[in-house]
Amino acid sequence: MNPKIRIGGVPEHFNLPWHLAEEENLFDIRDLDLDWKDFPGGTGAMTKALRNNEIDVAILLTEGIVKDIIHGNPSTIVGIYIQSPLQWGIHVGAKSSFYELNDLEGRSAAISRFGSGSHLMAYVNADNQGWNIDQLKFEKVGNLEGGHQALVEGTADYFLWEKYTTKPFVDQGNFRRIGVCPTPWPSFVIAIRNEFLEQEYALVEKLLKTIYQSNFAFVNNPDSCAQISERYQLDFKDIKQWYAETEWAIDCTVNTQMLDKVQEKLLQLGHIEETVVSKGLIWEKSLADSRFL
Repeated sequence: MNPKIRIGGVPEHFNLPWHLAEEENLFDIRDLDLDWKDFPGGTGAMTKALRNNEIDVAILLTEGIVKDIIHGNPSTIVGIYIQSPLQWGIHVGAKSSFYELNDLEGRSAAISRFGSGSHLMAYVNADNQGWNIDQLKFEKVGNLEGGHQALVEGTADYFLWEKYTTKPFVDQGNFRRIGVCPTPWPSFVIAIRNEFLEQEYALVEKLLKTIYQSNFAFVNNPDSCAQISERYQLDFKDIKQWYAETEWAIDCTVNTQMLDKVQEKLLQLGHIEETVVSKGLIWEKSLADSRFL
């Protein structure tokens, strides 16, 4: 019997192809036994879980896992999951006095945790605006609900989170979105602990083939938007727009030039001390010249 594959991801609409594959027994067909765990705390929580051998596989933000691997996380990027950028909404409390991005300079940003996407993208946004990144201030809030509470209660001034996930808070009149900060690279990748990758090489191949098969089916299913709207309680019109903006990967290819760009930005923002050879961050079968799927 194959070992259970402990896998983590955010409890958001991006990961529906994983859950559909499980419901349709696509993993069972290949004798794969998955144990899925939701991580409301996002990428920072998942990099910690990978380090602590609490999960084997994670679907997490590109910039977050690149930073953590460079800082010693014993994991490897084995494939892109979402090719398109993530659209980070820049939110303030609806009753706040902030209406433009310039109003937020020197104000405190709510972040799920240090090293998370909300943390790193606050730096990217500040850099885009020409602010002094050394003067950024943060309020750790744990997750999306914590960010919601922080803005409503005024314990933090602004909060970056994927704009469609937070749209209900905007519609309810709790948040006001005053800008969008897209990632300058593909948003989500799949990372695996090195020990698991080395010991279960064949399982990893089957796992990737299965999820890319599910991604392909999801992209070509005319009912996908309705499924997401119903399951995640998101407005159908919003989801149609999100779906049109989102590109799922259908093979495991990872471009080293893209990771070079991520590292250059992390270095510029002071989140890594030096860059490494990007090829060393990637599974050998996922290099751009090696399409095994």
